Amino acid sequence: MKSIWAWKACIATLAISIGTAACAGHGSDGKSSVELGPRPYYLVADMDEGPLKQALQDCASRPRPQQASDFSIGHRGAPLQFPEHTEESYRAAARMGAGIVECDVAFTKDRELVCRHSQCDLHTTTNILDTDLADQCSEPFSPFDGSNPASARCCTSDITLAQFKTLTGKMDGANPRATTVEEYLKGTAGWRTDLYSQSGTLLSHRESIALFQELGVKMTPELKAPQVSIPYQGEYRQQDYAKQLIEEYRQAGVPPRDVFPQSFNLEDVRYWIGHHPRYGQQAVYLDGRDSEGLDPQNPGTWQPDMDTLAGYGVNIIAPPLWMLVTVDERNRIVPSPYARAARAAGLDIIAWSLERSGPLANGGGWYYQSVQPAINNDGDTFTLLDVLARDVGVIGVFSDWPATTSFYASCQKFLHAKRPALP
Repeated sequence: MKSIWAWKACIATLAISIGTAACAGHGSDGKSSVELGPRPYYLVADMDEGPLKQALQDCASRPRPQQASDFSIGHRGAPLQFPEHTEESYRAAARMGAGIVECDVAFTKDRELVCRHSQCDLHTTTNILDTDLADQCSEPFSPFDGSNPASARCCTSDITLAQFKTLTGKMDGANPRATTVEEYLKGTAGWRTDLYSQSGTLLSHRESIALFQELGVKMTPELKAPQVSIPYQGEYRQQDYAKQLIEEYRQAGVPPRDVFPQSFNLEDVRYWIGHHPRYGQQAVYLDGRDSEGLDPQNPGTWQPDMDTLAGYGVNIIAPPLWMLVTVDERNRIVPSPYARAARAAGLDIIAWSLERSGPLANGGGWYYQSVQPAINNDGDTFTLLDVLARDVGVIGVFSDWPATTSFYASCQKFLHAKRPALP
């Protein structure tokens, strides 16, 4: 039992955070209770006046246990404050109610799968440059020389799994004007924090599966594009890579309903659908075709189009959130033609990634480019989230701070993915 002083401290915390479940213990199933912390309530207070703000305030004013939700997806864990793809980041995401958590998957020199956003990002996401393994990097550290930025290139394929496990994860970032390794590693954006960067525990893909099973969350592994020649080492083909990912879930006894394998490579998705249909049913096509000229306002640029994707057996498409929304003549956020077409073709939609590119007061950056006229404060995060949920009809949202999406989902009853009627 908690002491009376502990309960008083909890009550004080509750008062400050306007309803967070910080004082909750463990549920009857033994799992940790969902704890949101103060951020969702800060965002609610920052919203423009209106019915949505009132509804969220009503939820915030009635302290009650929060619920985890599949609508809330931990993007690389909780990397707004924790080093991405680390055990600490994953645990934070689950604690904040993410019902699904992501491990981006790359392979090592000995062809073991590990959780990294990119095969060649170790120089910005780990301490490798400050270790003896720096000598094995594809490109050594090169300091800023007055005109060329500081640089390095360290890949998972440069080292073995055992060597990878000796590294420590850090907040993603680098200082382009660095003249020393120490300066280079200090590149964390001002709206993030290094408070929790002292012990970022790196994980293999198998270890992430075991952790997610322990945490009771579903899993969305992303097969990252190789940045070395394929077939790797003369024999490791793209299909071997895609098969290995699925096999590690099968070997761990994870049911297909708990796995959402994803890739920007449509051929990966089609491979899973054709060769591993039980897991392929929930395969997610990550749509990054904006870099190839896709315009969410112009159907003529969608190749293949939505009906063709559905014909391939694709059930879920996942574009960046800005492709799903636009503004109308009154600068209100509304679904884009792309979003309407995806829904009309029968595709489920997942959006990425909320709270990824910093404060919204200055327009929000790349992820909010299509709705900048409608954004002027951090509270607009919930305005956008509401449009994605109710009008676009997404079944889930990736977030760098899952508590925000979890609070919305719990308040608005988006606990299990439901598609509303097509607007």
